[in-house]
Amino acid sequence: MNDLSRAKPYHLLGRFRRDRKGNVAIIFALATIPIIGFVGAAVDYSHANSVKVAMQAALDSTALMLSKDVDKLTSDQLNARALEIFNVLFTRDEAANITVKATYTTQGGSQVTVDGSVDVPTDFMGTFGFHKLTVGNSATAKWGMERLRVALVLDNTGSMDEDGKMTALKSATKSLLTQLKGAATNNGDVYVSIIPFNRDVNIGSTNYNASYIDWNDWEDDNGTCSSPGRRRGGGCSSSNWTPANHNTWNGCITDRGPPNAPGTSTWDQVVTLPDGTTNSLWPADQYGSCPVELMGLTYNWTALNGKVDSMNAVGSTNQPIGLVWGWQSLVGGGPLTAPAKDSTYQYKEYIILLSDGINTQDRWFGNDPNASNAVDNRMYQTGNGSGTCANIKAAGITIYAIQVNTGSDPTSTVMQNCASSSDKFYLLTSANDISATFDAIGTDMTKLRVAQ
Repeated sequence: MNDLSRAKPYHLLGRFRRDRKGNVAIIFALATIPIIGFVGAAVDYSHANSVKVAMQAALDSTALMLSKDVDKLTSDQLNARALEIFNVLFTRDEAANITVKATYTTQGGSQVTVDGSVDVPTDFMGTFGFHKLTVGNSATAKWGMERLRVALVLDNTGSMDEDGKMTALKSATKSLLTQLKGAATNNGDVYVSIIPFNRDVNIGSTNYNASYIDWNDWEDDNGTCSSPGRRRGGGCSSSNWTPANHNTWNGCITDRGPPNAPGTSTWDQVVTLPDGTTNSLWPADQYGSCPVELMGLTYNWTALNGKVDSMNAVGSTNQPIGLVWGWQSLVGGGPLTAPAKDSTYQYKEYIILLSDGINTQDRWFGNDPNASNAVDNRMYQTGNGSGTCANIKAAGITIYAIQVNTGSDPTSTVMQNCASSSDKFYLLTSANDISATFDAIGTDMTKLRVAQ
């Protein structure tokens, strides 16, 4: 009997435990299993991540495409449409169990969110019981987070009746209103004002009792003298002069400031509310070519279109007064009210100035051969960059300036300087170009913003 046969069982176990001759191979084999598992898991996760990247791109495009008509779909239709679009865009055939859900909300702006998930089969992790990896992601298309307020400052001077300009302006403006209305998901998303101007602006004759109107010049020019054929200051003494009733005023106002010294005041270049001093009040003016009454900010699209239809071409050109009242419409004051802003939104404010000619007249400069330069300087002072336009831009308002030059007028330097940037000045040589220009500006203002 050999020693091994005589050994006790527990002795054999002890000797086996102490024997090291074959353990390296066993240990290496056992250690290889988790190493292979980790490497295989890395490969599977890398594959799943590439699928996730492709899925994100498809979700982004799906959200953007849904935003075009999301408000016309029921919840079920929205989800069905989202899945249909996603399946066309997502081309990873190995993915399975595709689920897509779309949600549309209008709280704090309009947005559609598309959530998606897919199962990606594994190549290595199946050995350990993990036969798939589920990956998911989300995309959101947002619009309407920025609300728009747009002042349309439109030339209604006599020359607009030439070359079809007024007809083209009315048509283009109504198309722009349709475009802006379409950009609004809810009432108040877009407000528009219309400021027809020539030498004056018409704030409405029903405001004749308002305390913000200066009647001094108007009363000097409108009334009756007990000495027939004479006017106040023109042979009729104050004691013999009876000013006309203010209710006969036609609603026109002219530029604010001293009647004979425009350079000593900037009241005509700001929207600061009257402080009670004469120069701060808006001077009534019985202008014989008074334009149609302006319209303050509103989303009453029917009324806005009606205002466009009522415009007519009369009088001379004073772009600064149109601009300052476009600005006034955005901030309120006098006869105008600017609706309160909701802190949950961002607001973008624009002025679109369209004019067909060169400034020719304001309160102080009439038939003066240098009137154009003088009025231009009230609008934008070349050299020091002051004036109405500079003040508007400093207030954060974007100005588009459109010169419709169908005649032989030079390019308007003051309108170029007034525009917020060079790409926001348009020089048109045909009335037919107004429509395309308004369309381009409308598109620029109402761009859809996408957030992921």
